[in-house]
Amino acid sequence: MNPLLKMRLFGVLIAFIIYGVDQWIKALMVGPLNLREVRVIELLPFFDLRWTQNFGVSMGLFEADSMESRWILVGVTALIALVVTIWMFREKLFGDILGLSFILGGALGNIKDRYELGYVIDYADLHIGEFRPFLIFNVADAAITIGVVIILVRAFLMRDKDDQEVDDLMEGKPADAAESN
Repeated sequence: MNPLLKMRLFGVLIAFIIYGVDQWIKALMVGPLNLREVRVIELLPFFDLRWTQNFGVSMGLFEADSMESRWILVGVTALIALVVTIWMFREKLFGDILGLSFILGGALGNIKDRYELGYVIDYADLHIGEFRPFLIFNVADAAITIGVVIILVRAFLMRDKDDQEVDDLMEGKPADAAESN
């Protein structure tokens, strides 16, 4: 199998693992932990599980307050996930594929919530006393953030080395040989 195709399929696998972990933890919050009814479970002095229904997108922006806006939000986020998937299958470097797979897995988890429930289940509350450096989030949100950071770091700090690696791969040199040049 083509090494590039292997990397891309591995990216799809990572996306589905992130999606699965996200959905499994959300099921724990709704089911055994009954967080919807309990509302808050204090775990550590700086971390609680806190039931939140996010009707918007990042940081509660573009809140879907009607059935029409809910379905528009589902459609737009599904379109973004499709663009990320196409982008991932066009990338040639594992670091970029990895970042995009994190974004895709997180997007799929949140799209499923929005489609089935009309909102995204958020529960992770990281805080220092009353100060909250982040809004309440979930695994999908964390994966999207990590993926974006990977893409940005690679775009700003690693592009020249990556271009040489792609050139070497296209000439049939193994990745190890490309690094030794």
